[in-house]
Amino acid sequence: MHTWILSCFLILFIATNAHAMESAESNQPDPEPEASWFQISTTAELGFTAPLSHKIQQGKNGTYFDYVNDGGQDNLFNFARASVEAKFNNRHIVIFLIQPLDLQTRVALQDDLIVQNVTFPAGTAIDLRYGFPYYRASYMYDVLGSDRTELAFGASFQFRNATLDFTSVDGSLIYTSRDVGPVPILKMRATHLFNNGLWLGFEADGFYAPGAIFNLRDTDVLGAILDTSLRLGLRTSDQYDTFLNLRYIGGGADGTSEDPNQPGDGYTKNWIHLATVSIGVTYNLY
Repeated sequence: MHTWILSCFLILFIATNAHAMESAESNQPDPEPEASWFQISTTAELGFTAPLSHKIQQGKNGTYFDYVNDGGQDNLFNFARASVEAKFNNRHIVIFLIQPLDLQTRVALQDDLIVQNVTFPAGTAIDLRYGFPYYRASYMYDVLGSDRTELAFGASFQFRNATLDFTSVDGSLIYTSRDVGPVPILKMRATHLFNNGLWLGFEADGFYAPGAIFNLRDTDVLGAILDTSLRLGLRTSDQYDTFLNLRYIGGGADGTSEDPNQPGDGYTKNWIHLATVSIGVTYNLY
């Protein structure tokens, strides 16, 4: 979290001095691109994600299970996301994002695994699924209003759609959990377009919620999320931008839910850290 805050201040410093840097690059800089009152664009990314760390415990007496070392997540998984963005008066930004995330593996357990009230003995062949797709609507306000440099702050409202499965291959043992719910998030973004068509961007969505009010839950569950990225792009035409994106997605929860539909005692401790590399294309409709 401290790294994210520091990065925000660094981006703020760079963005507010961007025009001075641009003038120094050329004695006769290209004219700034003209922006219409209303702009709309779509963005798609494809790449891979690598779990850096992922551990989970279901139930107060459950095993604190390491997905990476013991659950087959020590490899690469497909990554994709898509979004639609509208910008009004070169200031107001609205974004809708779809982020699939479904990690599925099969392993033979080295040790006993206890998940709530279900025990999977050592040696059991088990299918694991960690699905955490989410849908995010965001609003930001661009404080600069420049056609080349953007510095925007706002908030997001995210819906999680979690699916957690532990299933023995022979079907004799199974634990499954579902969780759908809202997540309030703070958001910021900064980009700068250089005269040669290259651009640099930074984006971050995140929150730290130490209690029920912040989590929009009925119990005191610690929750946190950070989705942050650094992009290097090229504006190939007035309609197309291409970019390389380095992203970190991390977060989790620690606490007990009183949801009667959840099995066992409702306790969950779940923290995940993902690194992603992707290439993307933005199409500016108008």
